[in-house]
Amino acid sequence: MKINLTSVLVDDQARALRFYTEVLGFVKKTDVPLGEHRWLTVVSSEQPDGVELVLEPDAHPAAKAFKDALVGDGIPYTSFAVDDVAAEHRRLAQLGVRFTQEPADMGPVVTAVFDDTCGNLIQIAQQK
Repeated sequence: MKINLTSVLVDDQARALRFYTEVLGFVKKTDVPLGEHRWLTVVSSEQPDGVELVLEPDAHPAAKAFKDALVGDGIPYTSFAVDDVAAEHRRLAQLGVRFTQEPADMGPVVTAVFDDTCGNLIQIAQQK
């Protein structure tokens, strides 16, 4: 068994696609119109046939409360692996990304947390 899809709930799919591709560097994999929303996925440019991240509309009534609770408590929705958190933090900060947690040594990992502009906190992590 393998993970082939995972999702992040976003409040605006077009804005999310711009942020996740133009800022974070993911690549659009699938874009299928489905009425008001789209089946929209991105993948790592380093693994184009890897796990797809669905930019899932947060239209379900429970989604906003869930996301607001996570953000209110400072909890990231998901985590992305990077080779060098400090370097990625510098790159993203130069692009205007707002960090809620600066790079921090957490024992076996270094992490930082940023706002994805779509209602989520996202963690980046580097294994030591």
